[in-house]
Amino acid sequence: MAEIINLRRARKSRARAASEKLAAENRTRFGTSKQDKDLETARRTLADRRLEDHRRENGGDADS
Repeated sequence: MAEIINLRRARKSRARAASEKLAAENRTRFGTSKQDKDLETARRTLADRRLEDHRRENGGDADS
């Protein structure tokens, strides 16, 4: 005797598996690691701080 299966559940299960596989491939291809994100954030913060440190107090007006 063959096992009775629900076709709707089987179809949805197959779709979920395909979607998860595609998501895993995209994470591998386009994702960045947490370490890389933290490093980029630190570099951006340092660059912003350096820019602020070099900013003139009078706003850069030539007349002041």
